[in-house]
Amino acid sequence: MLPVTRSAAATTDVRNRPAYPVSEAARYLKVPAATLRSWFFGRQYHTTDGSRQFRAIVQPASRKPPVLSFYNLIEAHVLRALRNTHQVSIPKVRSAIQFAETELGLKRLLLREELRTSAGKLFLDRYGELIELSPSGQLAMREMLGAYLKRVEWDRHQFPIRLYPFLTSEPMDADRPIAIDPAIAFGRPILASRGISTAIIAERLDAGESVADLAEDYDLSPEDIGQAALYERAA
Repeated sequence: MLPVTRSAAATTDVRNRPAYPVSEAARYLKVPAATLRSWFFGRQYHTTDGSRQFRAIVQPASRKPPVLSFYNLIEAHVLRALRNTHQVSIPKVRSAIQFAETELGLKRLLLREELRTSAGKLFLDRYGELIELSPSGQLAMREMLGAYLKRVEWDRHQFPIRLYPFLTSEPMDADRPIAIDPAIAFGRPILASRGISTAIIAERLDAGESVADLAEDYDLSPEDIGQAALYERAA
């Protein structure tokens, strides 16, 4: 039997396969769909000097049709942390990512656990310089990114295997009740404690079933049911 090459492994790894249409990924991550499309597919925009092209920042799993992978969800999760902390321009984000690739030799750094180590510190220091952050601002940025990275689990090869998305568009909650795992429920959001689909819980609630009945059926607490509903219905 021939050994599996690195490129072949990339195409067979379920984490790298197209799985999430943009609108679906946006709902799971609580990020506007237009933002995800810009990050992964670019977009054309108009100025007084004519049309210009916004270049994509990261490579999607599939361009035609436009579908993202689990790895893309992780990249978008980290990009959201970088963008939401200080609302800086995308060209500066792109420049810092390029620095990580050319100077640190780390491709797809947004996927790597190295973001939590010295390589990540170098990247963030460079990023902080580009956006002209004060030393205290850079420290705050590292703390914010750390909070996002705590919501990602990595395997022994230092690649992501599970994401715990925020319940709402405001990343304030420290709990991790919801998980996205490409090996469970076809990569759709589940309650981490039981592996129950959040979509199924929301659908049954909308059909008129009570919280108490669902909690009994799935051996969940009413709080679990509420968190699944909040996640599914949060804008």
